Amino acid sequence: MSRPKQVTIVEVAAAAGVSIATVSNVLNRGGIRSSKETIRKVEMAAEQLGYRRNTMAAGLSRNKTFEIGLIVPGLTSYYGRLAEFLQLEAHHAGYHLSVFSSGGFDPTIERRNLEVLLQRRVDGLICHGLAMGKDSTRAIVNSGTPLVLINGWGWPEDIAVGAVNLGFAEACRQSTKLLADRGCDSLIYVGSKYSNVIDEQRRNGFHLGLGQLPEEIPHRIVEMKELDVDAFLREVMAGTAQRTGIIAFDDHVALKLLSAANRQRIDFPNHLQMISINNDYMAKHSYPGISSWDIPYELQAQMAIHKLLHKFGHSVEASEEREFEVPLTFIERETSGLTDTK
Repeated sequence: MSRPKQVTIVEVAAAAGVSIATVSNVLNRGGIRSSKETIRKVEMAAEQLGYRRNTMAAGLSRNKTFEIGLIVPGLTSYYGRLAEFLQLEAHHAGYHLSVFSSGGFDPTIERRNLEVLLQRRVDGLICHGLAMGKDSTRAIVNSGTPLVLINGWGWPEDIAVGAVNLGFAEACRQSTKLLADRGCDSLIYVGSKYSNVIDEQRRNGFHLGLGQLPEEIPHRIVEMKELDVDAFLREVMAGTAQRTGIIAFDDHVALKLLSAANRQRIDFPNHLQMISINNDYMAKHSYPGISSWDIPYELQAQMAIHKLLHKFGHSVEASEEREFEVPLTFIERETSGLTDTK
């Protein structure tokens, strides 16, 4: 069976009643402005004829692919939602977003992602701070590809043109103050050290908040993966504190603690209070509802895309700060004292 004949821009130009150069400019997003009516006619003709752009050839001819690469540690929870918003922002700017997962820090997958990105000659790259090592990302940057980091604190300036980071430290600082203000006379951060710098930011905020309290409060840091949750809460409730405040690494950690507390009939918020981060579905629909910090996915995605577009030479509003911090929004529910849900 013979393959169907591929439609050319010559045929599209004839159908649209415009020049070949105009068709090329419209379909390849050239720098010459065309009227909305001309763009409409060209796109309609291309669609009716079944024209398909050879994006690789077009990219090579003008040294531009209109493709942005995204590398994240995985595609669940935060990473998946972030990818959705980044894809929308890229689309609105006229770019395609290709998403790669590092497969839970698998070095083989990391190398393969690196090879594919270099072969595809993406115009720019957005990389989560936990998705690839500095050497791999430096190899991409050395090829001339600009890189913007998501949640990448303190990376060398020769690697990234900038970073758009979530304000985890500030959220934990404020959580520490709030729990102390609500009468907690003992504070605990339940962390996840396997999340590396993400956990480190939370710990930094916890320590900063403790240092700003008017008087010292007994406190400690524990690692979630090393805890027998039921035994931990029994030990906490048997202590001398009248009311203990817990800052949980995220809502998954908080839900495990909440479930154990419910099994032991621990009184929220009189004997135990808790604040988490991410404001996932479970935070709102658990009982009692978990107070949590909401992630501004859309704003973080917009800031990251705009940093790249600014580097590409587009006229967009972008922060001049190399590392921009996106603030989180506190959503309070029953675990920190309120009786109504939001």
